[in-house]
This record gives sequence, structure tokens and C-alpha cells, in this order.
Amino acid sequence: MNDVADVALYGHWICPFATRVEFALHQRGIGHDLIDLPPSAVRGPDFVLPDEFIEHSPRLEIPMVRVGSDYLADSIPVLEWLEDRVEAPSLLPPDDAGKALVQERMAWIDKHAFRPMISMYYGVEPDDIEQASDALADALAEMGRWTTDTGWLAGTASSLAEAVAMPIHVRMAGLQRLGFTGELTAEWSVHGERCRSLAGWPSVEWSTEQTDEFVGRFEAFRRKRRSQNASRS
Repeated sequence: MNDVADVALYGHWICPFATRVEFALHQRGIGHDLIDLPPSAVRGPDFVLPDEFIEHSPRLEIPMVRVGSDYLADSIPVLEWLEDRVEAPSLLPPDDAGKALVQERMAWIDKHAFRPMISMYYGVEPDDIEQASDALADALAEMGRWTTDTGWLAGTASSLAEAVAMPIHVRMAGLQRLGFTGELTAEWSVHGERCRSLAGWPSVEWSTEQTDEFVGRFEAFRRKRRSQNASRS
């Protein structure tokens, strides 16, 4: 890894947005410190936030990255910022058209795949979960079509688009246990295999225990919400 830059990531394995940045740092070979900081939904009542996090993360949400004495929060801006701030192998094409395509697809994934994914595991009622599952399946089918010519989401090599999509591959087994019933296309499945061969994959791959914890947290969340809803009716 490149240890020249002074880089720190404030994040946690269960947060899909932090996973994006953790993957990109390892894929680019950027040495960094990891400050284990859970997302707000996972923080215990006695958890003490670092002062610099309070100062530099406007919404008090991860991921946040420090490069030297500068800080930035929010995963997609962080991924692009790191490209400018840290000299290491790039996850952006060298040409303007290639960069524009990667950026366009990063935004698309964030809107059309991540939103239904999160809506699905935060869903409480079966109809809502099914609707989000269907929307996620449609998004993954479209993303699979992008890979038909080159094997990657944008261009001829893995890019920041892979970093943005990576958490979906990481948590797919958990998503299926939480209600994702969509059939994964051959193209999307092959893309997952390609991603699992990348240098950054081992840094974000979940163990069985992590998948179990993820599923257990959202099953407990659903039970609690359903109980609250029943008590109000």
C-alpha cells in the first residue's frame, strides 16, 4: 500500500457508504488509519463521538475521511476528492468522456439501486418490502446490461462505479434473507465474481457472522416497528 499520504477513514463495516470508501482505498493501495465509528443507528447511548468528527461531519454520519489536516464527509464526494488529493492508481478513466460516464453511473446507482436497497431492509410491511425488492432487481438488471461489452460498469476496467456498487455485492446474502426475491441476471452475477477478484474485495467482504448481525439487526428493527404499529392501532 501507498503509505505516503496521511489518510484516515471514519467508518464502520455495516455502513454501505463507508464500504464504498474502504473498498476504493484498498483498491487504489492507499494506506490509511481506520477509526471505527458506527453509523448513528448502531451507536450505543454511551458512545462518544470524536471531536473532529463533530466538527467536520455536518450530519454526524459516516463515512468521513481525513487527508492531512483536511476533512470531507459523504461517500461519493469523498471518492472523487481522494482522486484529486492522493497520488495512487486511479479509479477514473484518463479521458473526460470516460470520467463523465463513471460519474453519471455513480449517480444512477446511488439513486436507482441504493435507495430501493435501503428501503427494502428498513421496510416493515410485506408490500413495501416487495415493492423495494422489485425496484432493486430492476436496477441490478440494468447495471448488469452495462457490463455486457467490457465486464465493468463504466469503461474497460474497474472504476469508482464499482466502488459505489460494491456494498450491494457485499451484502447480497443478507438482502436475500431480508426479503430480496429478485432473480439476479447472469451479467450481474458475473460482475460480482469479477469484483470478488479485485484487490479491494478482501477489505470489505463480510464473514458469516457479519451477515448474521446485519440480518439480525433489521429483523429486530422490524419486530419493534410492527409492535409499535400494533399498539397504536
